[in-house]
Amino acid sequence: MRYLIPLWMALALGGCMKISDMADSTRYHLSDAGLLDHSETRRASPWRLQADSFIYIAQGHFVPPGSAYPRPNVVAEETFNGFVEYFPMVRRARGPAGLEEAMGQARAAGAHYLLYSRFASADDRIGTYDEWADEEALDRLGVDKGVIQMMLVETNTRYLVDTATIRSRGGFLTFYDNQPEDLLGPPLQDYARRLLGVRE
Repeated sequence: MRYLIPLWMALALGGCMKISDMADSTRYHLSDAGLLDHSETRRASPWRLQADSFIYIAQGHFVPPGSAYPRPNVVAEETFNGFVEYFPMVRRARGPAGLEEAMGQARAAGAHYLLYSRFASADDRIGTYDEWADEEALDRLGVDKGVIQMMLVETNTRYLVDTATIRSRGGFLTFYDNQPEDLLGPPLQDYARRLLGVRE
């Protein structure tokens, strides 16, 4: 009988999921419940790109309304950081640019696609003692939120390949000393994986 107990335990554990899958599932549910950072990406097209596609990344001059003032080129910077792991041929504009200017830069660089973005909205809530000392408004306490809008355009034909909207919000366990731009990295990396057709 004592030899059967380890066998039963081994069989029971054999049906369980991997530790990494359990960690991913736990993180997903904690973020969905609002305890960790959460994002939602909506795409207009299921279009996929080849890994050797040359993508030029640029950000518009648009400043999100409200009290948040993110760095002028932060979306392009974070997008580049998220894409470079999956698309080796990727370049980023040095500063914000209008759509036509960005298209000209992308064509001059020889890029196949222009990924043009803007920070549509940003809500920077009170998350530190210093911010509380500045504002002292109970209705401003809470988690940060942000919305990014992106267009993927083929440079030769100006064909709009895809549009995407990324909505992000902070979590109650991670909101201390965060800014709306601190939420951009993971969803932009996820968008790069989706364009490539990779699921992790």
